[in-house]
Amino acid sequence: MEKNIFDPGSTFRFPESVEYSTDGIVSKRVIDRPVGTVTLFAFDKGQRLSTHSAPFDAMAQVIEGQAEIVIDNKPNQLGEGDTIVMPAGIPHAVNATEKFKMVLTMIKG
Repeated sequence: MEKNIFDPGSTFRFPESVEYSTDGIVSKRVIDRPVGTVTLFAFDKGQRLSTHSAPFDAMAQVIEGQAEIVIDNKPNQLGEGDTIVMPAGIPHAVNATEKFKMVLTMIKG
C-alpha cells in the first residue's frame, strides 16, 4: 500500500512535525513506498532502539538534539545536522543521550 502521511505539495518543517513523548519514542511515516520509507522520529532522553540489523541500508539524519548511534559495536556521537548510514546486515543501535529528533530514510532493494 502506497501512502504519504504528510500532504504532498504542502510545506512543512521536520522538527515541528513530531512532538516528544515523556519516556517514549514517537514515529511518523512521511513517505511509505514499496521501494523505501522516510520516517520522522522523536526520542525522549534515555530512550533507545536496541541492537538489531535490517536487510536494507538506512540513513539517519539528526535534526534536533544529540544521539549515539552504534554501528557494528562502534559508537558514533551525532548532533543536529549530522548524518550517518547504517549498512544493511550490520548490527546497529540508537541511544538518546538527550532528547533528539531524526529522519530515517530506508531504501529497499
